[in-house]
Amino acid sequence: MNTTNELRKNIKSLIAEKKVDLFLGWEKGSLPLAATPLFVTAEDQADKAIFDVTCGNNLSIYFTKDKKQFEGRKVGIAVKGCDARSVVLNILEKQIKRENVVIVGLPCNGVLDRKKVLAKTDGREVLELIDNGDTVIVKGNGFDLQLNREEVLSSSCLACIYPDAQEYDFFIGEARGEVPNEGRLKEIEEFQTLSSLERWEQTRAEYEKCIRCYACRNVCPSCYCNVCFVDQNDPRWIGGTSEYTDTLIFHVIRNLHVAGRCVECGACQRACPMDINLLMLNRKVAMEVKDRFGDIAGLDINGKPAMSDFKEDEKQKFIMG
Repeated sequence: MNTTNELRKNIKSLIAEKKVDLFLGWEKGSLPLAATPLFVTAEDQADKAIFDVTCGNNLSIYFTKDKKQFEGRKVGIAVKGCDARSVVLNILEKQIKRENVVIVGLPCNGVLDRKKVLAKTDGREVLELIDNGDTVIVKGNGFDLQLNREEVLSSSCLACIYPDAQEYDFFIGEARGEVPNEGRLKEIEEFQTLSSLERWEQTRAEYEKCIRCYACRNVCPSCYCNVCFVDQNDPRWIGGTSEYTDTLIFHVIRNLHVAGRCVECGACQRACPMDINLLMLNRKVAMEVKDRFGDIAGLDINGKPAMSDFKEDEKQKFIMG
């Protein structure tokens, strides 16, 4: 089955039958390592749609950061597993209405981390990319490399256990449920074996690199406050410098704000120009939320985000001491 062709057929059908006014997908980007968002409003535009290893954008971000475009419109959206969880969160948090969204699930086998690819090419410009499933071929001036897919996938994908949408109206192919991934928590488990001083030094080494560009915040589908706490002047919550004390506070508070809401899509880490391991803290918090509240963000369309709900049988050791 050719997923891209099936996706195009689905989009054309939805547009032709007026089931959606607009469809969000991906098209080939101007650079070979990254697709770009595609907004389809007419049938012939659907022929631009693609789905491959370059489709890393979590398209749900447009529901919260470009709201005016969707007012009064029925919207279709192509989703990977993490994207679908973000859409579910948007619905649960009243950012969009379920009846106004048509979700088309796609079988995801992971998306590229551009920085990992460039490390394999020694920084040489990639002019062509071919996705062959288990392998990825990258070509440029003076090189033609065949890479194992797992070597260049986003770290979020390597730890993923829900690669396909759990909530959808149409699914191309057959949706998998939870996929076993025995090593997904290995990094966190190794971190927890360190002494408190070693954990502090490792954390400091990561977040000292931050230049406060806010790329992580800007690409996060769960960060949609009208005014971010770092931009507030009255009161001024934290300093605006790139000193370690300020950067750490920014990242810790942002992480607490997305606790129980982070879908581990990895958009933040892929966007970071300083290669900070942002996912480690995100996934550690997600692990705590699952352990304490039994919740995984964005899986249950009939539930509530963990931090917005209360159950009498929740573990309360963190409160009682």
